[in-house]
Amino acid sequence: MNWKKWSLLLTLVFALSIFLAACGGGQDGASNDKSNEDASESEDATENESGSEKLAEEQVLNLNIKSEPPSLHPGTSSDTTSSAVLDQIFEGLTRVNLEGEPELAMAEEVDVSDDGLTYTFKIREDAKWTNGDPVTAEDFEYAWKWVLDPDNADTDYVYQLYVIKGAVDAKENGASLDDVGITVEDDHTLVVELEQPTDYFLELTAFHTYYPVNKNVVENNEEWALDAGDDYVTNGPFKLVSWDHKDKIVLEKNDDYWDTETVKLQTITMHMVGEEATALQMYENDDLDWIGDPIDNVPLAAIQSMKDSGDLHISDRAGLYYYTVNHEDELFANANIRKAFALSVNRQGIVDNVTKSEEKPAMALVPPSMFPENETGYFEDNDPEKAKEYLEKGLEELGLDKLPTVKLSYNTDEGHAAIAQAVQDMWKKNLEVDVELNNEEWNVYLDSLGEGNYQMGRIGWISDFNDAINFLEIFETVGGNNYTNWENEEYQNLLKESREELDSDKRQEILKEAEDLFMEELPIIPIYFYTNTYASKDSVKGIEALPVGGFNLKWGYISEE
Repeated sequence: MNWKKWSLLLTLVFALSIFLAACGGGQDGASNDKSNEDASESEDATENESGSEKLAEEQVLNLNIKSEPPSLHPGTSSDTTSSAVLDQIFEGLTRVNLEGEPELAMAEEVDVSDDGLTYTFKIREDAKWTNGDPVTAEDFEYAWKWVLDPDNADTDYVYQLYVIKGAVDAKENGASLDDVGITVEDDHTLVVELEQPTDYFLELTAFHTYYPVNKNVVENNEEWALDAGDDYVTNGPFKLVSWDHKDKIVLEKNDDYWDTETVKLQTITMHMVGEEATALQMYENDDLDWIGDPIDNVPLAAIQSMKDSGDLHISDRAGLYYYTVNHEDELFANANIRKAFALSVNRQGIVDNVTKSEEKPAMALVPPSMFPENETGYFEDNDPEKAKEYLEKGLEELGLDKLPTVKLSYNTDEGHAAIAQAVQDMWKKNLEVDVELNNEEWNVYLDSLGEGNYQMGRIGWISDFNDAINFLEIFETVGGNNYTNWENEEYQNLLKESREELDSDKRQEILKEAEDLFMEELPIIPIYFYTNTYASKDSVKGIEALPVGGFNLKWGYISEE
């Protein structure tokens, strides 16, 4: 068999690309400083690669993640709050760098077969868990198969593993886990067989569902991930040292991490402050070093003034803010009713007058960065006349004279409330419907969506990797992150066909056809495509709010001001 080889040379190429990016300067320039971790305590503070900045003596970063993470178990986590923590304390075979590209991490080498179906990963000999155990190929196999085990519930992201041979059959049909294409050749060699070539597989292996867990620890304590303690064992650049529930999480640098010399931050405190005005005050008082995306929100009332002062950073983000619609509800099971609600929303008015963060109105599912034609989308924004036509058809089909009161739910948040109030007014004006607003705390809200205890509910999706299927496959089957209770066999077949298509252009056409079908059915009400909107202190360096993926603090540092 001929092999296409990614080796340690690739790691050096990635490191060089980061170095070159850092040399460009700028407030948020990346640093890949390799100096001694204790250099800040010496007389001569260490400079970064640009030669223009020095590390501050205290490498402490304060952030706000707003609320309690629903799960700090990599296999059950399905939200951005949890992943903001997990991405710092765990590490997969690859890690997404500040360029938004996957680079080798727990794996020091990967061989890819010429047909793109087999990946052979070499795990680093110096990779350790925080309890001193070596990170082994078996830890990866165990973690992945744990997610695929039908007996383990709440694995909403299991479909991220479905590119692996036999994974779907194991999870959904109870086939043997021994037949899944994950093989441990030795302690440091993991072989993964895929169902079909997957161009973005090395992006997937950087995602938290692909993180390893310490097999020995987990087997002896099934509640290992519920709290900080001796059994909360991780393998990333930082470690969890305390978890004061609903208050704060504290991370510290992991000195046993294989690349510890790169890591400069010594302590990261993640506060759980739900009140946005309070968080802003903390930022202004220097109690927080970062405010806004992707872990927090800038208060709506402060956005314009921060834009005017130049303190606010806004950039594109591959994500969709939308209202999920419960298809088990008789009213919203009707496609014409759904379309009436969707077309009577003034999205441009929302982004101009409510959110004010340069978001793009969404009349499609997939962001324009992946499908450029979705700048305009599938229907006109704010088309109340067409909406009324759909409404009349829907009411006739349901045998109703007028719409009953409907309930719009959202998780407690100033921004979500403001958008919901604006939409409430639009629907009252355009559809003559009374809309009851309902807000719930995040964990409770997720349960309500998952149990189908809602009519319409606010949700958002931020891309995990740069491919349209990441948005389309959410709605492939009921469950997981698909709260709509909508399924469509033709849609499922198109996604299956796209996974089997080796020609990239043809695959894109199939994915677009799937979106066409989705938007004709319109099982959701898209509102806008996200931007990253944030502010950080001038001393915060090496941290980027990327258009795709999570929040990575490995390369962050505090410079002398």
